[in-house]
Amino acid sequence: MVQTLDRLKETASQTAGPYVHIGCTPNTCGIEGVFAEDLGARMVDAETKGERIRIVGRVFDGVGTVLKDAMVEIWQADAAGLYPSPQEKRGTADPHFSGFGRSAGDMTTGEFVFETIKPGPVPFKDGRPQAPHVTVWIVARGINLGLHTRMYFGDEAAANEADPVLSRIEHRARVATLIAPRSEEDGVPTYRFDIVLQGANETIFFDI
Repeated sequence: MVQTLDRLKETASQTAGPYVHIGCTPNTCGIEGVFAEDLGARMVDAETKGERIRIVGRVFDGVGTVLKDAMVEIWQADAAGLYPSPQEKRGTADPHFSGFGRSAGDMTTGEFVFETIKPGPVPFKDGRPQAPHVTVWIVARGINLGLHTRMYFGDEAAANEADPVLSRIEHRARVATLIAPRSEEDGVPTYRFDIVLQGANETIFFDI
């Protein structure tokens, strides 16, 4: 006789909703006095080593509409390729660089902005050097689980070609969705990284 099992029902998923900004970026939402500045708002100071750059972009849905309530976080190594983490065993990272940034995006244009430095290369798990890159995490209303991707630099063509992660992507035409072209804005090297959630030009996301 087959035994009857009483199984617990799966808890319903919940999207990030509009409240993620209130909790994560209160100053951006006009809730002042809780923190002097939002966590992740400042990545560098006057003594940070490396080339100062700006990363900008927008998040688009499947029909090409800009999401104005997305929140984007980035993690990256410092200019020497070291992470500001207790788990970093290769050396001591720049104490004047946070390695972490968070941007709620402009509520009018949807554009996110990070003032940071260009990261150095870090080793892959087999020791091969990875091209300089930034890890990107995206949440927004309608996204149940945060999306992970990477941004590579358009002026690092040789390093990108040899990168052990990019080289594993089967559909080579989609590699371009991870490459941010470089331009100059107000005298600052600027990399534009637009993120497309669905559709023909969907950004590559990583299951990690």
